[in-house]
Amino acid sequence: MGFFGKIFDGLKKTRDTLSGAVDSIVASFTKVDEELFEELEEALIMADLGMNTSLAICDMLRKKVKEEKITDPNEVKDALRSVMADILRDSEGIKMSTKPSIIVMIGVNGAGKTTTIGKMSLRYKNEGKKVILGAADTFRAAAIEQLGVWADRADVEMIRQNEGSDPAAVVFDTISAAKSRGSDLIICDTAGRLHNKKNLMDELNKISRIIDRELPDADRETLLVLDATTGQNALNQAREFSAAAGITGIVLTKLDGTAKGGVVLAIKQELGIPVKMVGVGEGIDDLLPFDADEFVAGII
Repeated sequence: MGFFGKIFDGLKKTRDTLSGAVDSIVASFTKVDEELFEELEEALIMADLGMNTSLAICDMLRKKVKEEKITDPNEVKDALRSVMADILRDSEGIKMSTKPSIIVMIGVNGAGKTTTIGKMSLRYKNEGKKVILGAADTFRAAAIEQLGVWADRADVEMIRQNEGSDPAAVVFDTISAAKSRGSDLIICDTAGRLHNKKNLMDELNKISRIIDRELPDADRETLLVLDATTGQNALNQAREFSAAAGITGIVLTKLDGTAKGGVVLAIKQELGIPVKMVGVGEGIDDLLPFDADEFVAGII
C-alpha cells in the first residue's frame, strides 16, 4: 500500500467527521453565499481544526472563490481542498546536505519518539547514509535501552552514557564520534519530560548550544514528534516546545484511523511549522515523507 492508501486509512476519523459534513453543506445550497461559509467554518471546528484556523481557512476560501468567480456550491469543495493543501505545502523536506547533518528529536513521552527514531534510522541507512544515534534521553528509565533495541534493528551505531548522565554531554560525544567515524547523519533522542518544564527547556537550550559550537555550519533539524490521536493537545505541545526549541518540523505519528489529523493544519497555520514526515503504521518502514495534496485528499 502506497502513501495515499495508508494516509487514507489513517485519516478515517477526520474524514468521517469533515468530508461528510462538507458534502452535506454543499448539497444543501444552490448558491455560494455567506451562510455557506459560516456552515463550513462550523464543520472545520468540529473536525478539530480549532477556531482560529477554521476562520483563517474560510477567509482564504472566500478570497479564492471571489478571485476564481466560483458560483456553483459544488465547486467549493475542490477550492477548500486547494486552500488546505496550500497551507500545508512546504517546499523543503528534511535538510541533510552537510556531512554530518544532525536531527534533534523532541516530544512528550508516549508520542512515539523512540519508535520514530528507529524507523528514521533504517530509512536513511537504506538510502546509503551512515547513521549514528545519540541516546540523550537519560532521564526516563529504560529510554536508553529502548533506543538501543531500535539501533540494533536498524543496524546503526549508538552513543550512550549511564541513566541520569548529562544529556548535552551525550550529544557532544555523539558529534565527536560522528566526526571521527565519517557519519553522514546524527539523530539525537531527548527527554520528553524532566522534573519540571523549565528544566526540560533549559536542557534543550543547552543541547542547542553544544550543536552551535561543535557543528556551526551543519544542516540541523529539530523535529517535534506529535501523536495524531491527541488533537488540539498536540497544538498546545507545539506551542510550548516551539517557544524554547526552535522547531523546524513536525513528525506526525499514530495515523491509525482514530487520528485527529486536522490539527496539523492548525499547527502550520498558527505556528508556521511544517509537517516533514508521518508515521502510518507499526512497521519499521511505515515512516513516510509528508505529501500535502495526498494528506488533504485523505481528509476531504
